[in-house]
Amino acid sequence: MGIAVTIIIIALIVALIWIFVELRRFKHKFFAILLIALILFSYFGFVVTLKGKDINYKSIDGLQNVAKLYFIWIGSVFKNFKTITANAIKMDWKSDASDINTKNTSNS
Repeated sequence: MGIAVTIIIIALIVALIWIFVELRRFKHKFFAILLIALILFSYFGFVVTLKGKDINYKSIDGLQNVAKLYFIWIGSVFKNFKTITANAIKMDWKSDASDINTKNTSNS
């Protein structure tokens, strides 16, 4: 009986250590994936923002225009997120039992 309990305790300790190590690796993988997604978002946002614009990338004025357009676009993205979040908060997310009863009787 004592040996079985000892083996179970050792197995639990080994499992906990393995889970701890895997969670640390997952944290690093998650950060790497998040960083890659951020870089891709920035790149494609840059391309979409400047598509169709006639900008000289070799001059200082052109680079200033590029930076200005890009940051205006980023600002509008955050403004849109703010609007969507505000509208989602204002919605009525509560469900009433009367709503459920009304739907059940109309389906019959």
